[in-house]
Amino acid sequence: MPQALATASSSDTMPASYEAALAELEQLVARIESGQLPLEDMLAAYQRGAALLAFCRSRLEAVQEQIKVLDGGQLQPWTQE
Repeated sequence: MPQALATASSSDTMPASYEAALAELEQLVARIESGQLPLEDMLAAYQRGAALLAFCRSRLEAVQEQIKVLDGGQLQPWTQE
């Protein structure tokens, strides 16, 4: 199966976790930056990366909202103690 088709079929599903999405996104960026992908594969990788980025952002926003609830409605700055 050509790489573009493999990437396109995997774009239908999102990873099970933020960490898995981030790892896949990092791999895609490395492949794109290598300059070795054909144009069609690069476009498919970029589209998958955009979907993964949106997934990661939505997960982070959901966690921030949960933290706001736990901190009485205000997002507190992170301090390591």
